[in-house]
Amino acid sequence: KDNRIVDIRGAGASLEFASSVQVGTQAGHLSVLASTDFDGDYSSLEKVKLATWTDITTRFSLGTNATFVTSPKKDLSDIIEPDKPLYIAFKYITKPQATNGLARQWFIQSFLLSSNKIFNDAPLPIANQLDAGFRIVDENKTTAPARASISQTRITLYGNQYLYASLSIFDPLNPIYDPLNPIYNPQSPSYVPTAVIPKFVPFDPLSPYNDPTSEHWAVSKAINVEQVSLGPDLSVPIKGLRDVTLKSYDYSYTKPGTYRVVFVASNNTITTTKTVVKEITLTITP
Repeated sequence: KDNRIVDIRGAGASLEFASSVQVGTQAGHLSVLASTDFDGDYSSLEKVKLATWTDITTRFSLGTNATFVTSPKKDLSDIIEPDKPLYIAFKYITKPQATNGLARQWFIQSFLLSSNKIFNDAPLPIANQLDAGFRIVDENKTTAPARASISQTRITLYGNQYLYASLSIFDPLNPIYDPLNPIYNPQSPSYVPTAVIPKFVPFDPLSPYNDPTSEHWAVSKAINVEQVSLGPDLSVPIKGLRDVTLKSYDYSYTKPGTYRVVFVASNNTITTTKTVVKEITLTITP
């Protein structure tokens, strides 16, 4: 069977994840939000904010230092609406760092949204860290970009760099601006293939982007909380081409019930494939 669908409509869902925070001193950066009416337009933070977002931060335990804290699973059934997808967002606000302290770096991992429906004796997973399809939406992505990123296993949220006159990037004598720096020389042992000589831009004390208030969000894709695809029903190989002929095959069922057993035999050549399918129905009693 190519695609097995489980109906989880009305079952509700629960969310868990792990988080940690490091560097900096600023407080109050992170919040966790949920929406059922976001239209999927990630082109700007303004577009994202047009949706109705419910703050669910207080339901979760968040990290307080570099050690990851796994928040216990929390029910989101009250957020879910019939025939609508669910979006989860992690919102990060950077306040002016000169007066509020340097921005902190947050990590989110082990994200898992599960149906409250029990399937095979366990809650049925709906979306994990990779499935959730998070994207960074940055308010000032060109003028004061957040130092945020998404990987297959982790969300990193980190505010924009605080710019001030004594930063090394505003020193014209900084070696990164020297074309004779060995990191730019392919013949040097210090050569860095990805290194590019940056253009020197002097510090502008009047720029509003030296230390702005800024936001960036990590926003999930639309998560279907009414159906879960289990993917194809993969077969178990019991005989290969060079194996001896099978006279019997043993399999033990762990639960009583009625089962449809399907055997598929194939004879393949470079140009042709011949397949035979045989089915039997078994009733297993205690």
